Amino acid sequence: MNAILPGFLTGFSLIVAIGAQNAFILRQGLTRQYVYLIVTICALSDALLIALGTFGLGALIQAIPNLLEIMRWLGVGYLTWFGATSVRKALKTNALTASEDSQVSLKKTLLLTLGFTFLNPHVYLDTVILVGGVANHFGDNKWFFALGAIIASFIWFFSLGLAASKMAVLMAKPVFWKILDVFIAAVMFSLAINLAVGRLG
Repeated sequence: MNAILPGFLTGFSLIVAIGAQNAFILRQGLTRQYVYLIVTICALSDALLIALGTFGLGALIQAIPNLLEIMRWLGVGYLTWFGATSVRKALKTNALTASEDSQVSLKKTLLLTLGFTFLNPHVYLDTVILVGGVANHFGDNKWFFALGAIIASFIWFFSLGLAASKMAVLMAKPVFWKILDVFIAAVMFSLAINLAVGRLG
């Protein structure tokens, strides 16, 4: 649990930020178009990228001893930036809405889902570099950290897609995203401080 819970909080905080992928999933959930397929692809893609980051960085760290220290400070910088971005969002009036669109073909839906997932450079920073980098600071427990992040990804994607119609009114309210962004900022700053002082693990 000492590794799974931080992994869950890290993964959850990174994935719930308002973005093109979440907006797309919400819209598809509201229109009930290929929801199960879309959320499964997104969750499995995240799991793959997190696993690659956790496994690949572990191998690189053995070959390059200083890489872990470099990744530590890159992680601190990125976590701090992400937290500051969340604070800035919380100070603004944010609302995420989705209107019903016309029926989209299965092929186009698949291409859109893959595009929102793999053509977004932030997904690699979040999953491969950040989650993978922080996971490796947990040593032998790195895969438990990765598991926590993967669980968070599955829970978020399926909750967002399957409960979209019921949550639409709530998500349209700016206060919902303000509270969420404040929570995200708190988690990000906490992780950045602990990572900076070497307290993870």
